[in-house]
Amino acid sequence: MAGRRRRPVVVVTGPARGGLGPRLCIDLGLRLAGALPRHLHAGDSLAEVRANGVVISGGHDVDPVLYAQTPAVRPRYDPERDAFESRVIDAALAQGLPLLGICRGAQLLNVYRGGSLHQSLRDRRRATSGRRTLLPVKTLSLVAGTRLARLLGNDRIRANSLHDQAIDRLGDGLRVAARDADGIVQAVEAADPTGAFVIGVQWHPEFLLYGRRQRSIFRALVDAARHSAAAPLVPGAPT
Repeated sequence: MAGRRRRPVVVVTGPARGGLGPRLCIDLGLRLAGALPRHLHAGDSLAEVRANGVVISGGHDVDPVLYAQTPAVRPRYDPERDAFESRVIDAALAQGLPLLGICRGAQLLNVYRGGSLHQSLRDRRRATSGRRTLLPVKTLSLVAGTRLARLLGNDRIRANSLHDQAIDRLGDGLRVAARDADGIVQAVEAADPTGAFVIGVQWHPEFLLYGRRQRSIFRALVDAARHSAAAPLVPGAPT
């Protein structure tokens, strides 16, 4: 229809099995923002996939072999998914596509850029609880001047907490955008503010869609995707 805004295609990656709840909630967040989600997982072909944006969702821990460490906790790894989503991140960054990483997705983005993770946060918590909850019980401090702070319009945000790992050494080309009261990194973004939309959040905004500021994360991704030409998700492929 003439004058109708274009609905960009946003690829959402996730586990091959399970993860129905987060997948449905991410789907809703993207559709409310005006996107057409396309869900992919390890084993799917990327050969014919073109997208305007990408979401790397949450799930199992990133295999520590990817950041040159041995497992320090009981392993819950999915190497096939790690490899698949690393290819998607590679293509998205190479093509300048807007990218949102959620929880594991933020961690994998950091590892892909050469960073590392804390494999356990148990001994790093002093002011914050390690209780896992969907509710926004944790207060995060946003770093002034970051894209995320401008997007959320405040210096604090309430968020949920479902993670037991977090970013340690920061990856190349990324900067910290939020921390919790223990100084644990809760969000990262592209260090170049003039570059493509690249944000990784440690919390799960898809479970907090009743909050305007949480919905704004999906809206910002979709707005960026709307202005991004559809590109293949095969690294090195011509646009």
